[in-house]
Amino acid sequence: MDTWIIVLIVIAAIVVLAVLLFGGRRARERKLEERREEAHELRRGADEQAEEAKQRQAEAQEQADLARREREAAEARAQRADELDPDVDT
Repeated sequence: MDTWIIVLIVIAAIVVLAVLLFGGRRARERKLEERREEAHELRRGADEQAEEAKQRQAEAQEQADLARREREAAEARAQRADELDPDVDT
């Protein structure tokens, strides 16, 4: 085989390897970027979910406070009724 053919084959092999290496890097970078975007979306969704849970927790606390006040008022009324009722020993 002539020397120039061997040189041409070596150069072609180097070009093919360079293209494969470059393509592999770009594919890996693209995959990493997709994973970053997915993680960003998941974080944003988690933040929204946490905010909604915080609001629901505040609403639940308000409801619990209201129920406690109503229970205390009912107990006070029951106590007053017991005080007024001559048939109840206090």
